[in-house]
Amino acid sequence: MAKFVNDDRPLVALGHVTLEVSGIVESSEFFVGLGIREIARQEKFAVLELRGGSHIQLVRAEAPIPPGTKIPFDLMVDDIDATRKEFEARGLQPSGFEKGHIHTEFTIPAPDGYILTMTSSHTSGMVV
Repeated sequence: MAKFVNDDRPLVALGHVTLEVSGIVESSEFFVGLGIREIARQEKFAVLELRGGSHIQLVRAEAPIPPGTKIPFDLMVDDIDATRKEFEARGLQPSGFEKGHIHTEFTIPAPDGYILTMTSSHTSGMVV
């Protein structure tokens, strides 16, 4: 595989993940409120950009989303304690912390009855 000069990042990145939602506007505004950048929004989809250039594609759901469904990805932040305090102050109803082997995490309710997991950041100690 090709390796770019003076670039020690992994050669591959996550490009897109897709999340089905009932309301494109409501869901897009929710994620933008968490610090994600909106790139495009149309009637049936939106594209949101995360750090590193990965994108969340919001698409209109064809069926109702069962309440309590966990979003199939988590979002990592540099300071999990400060993020939880900020979310609590904003009325986002964060859960308590759960500590695992690698991450500390909490959840928040999201549009459509989804549950979103927020995790502490970690890397291999190398540039990513």
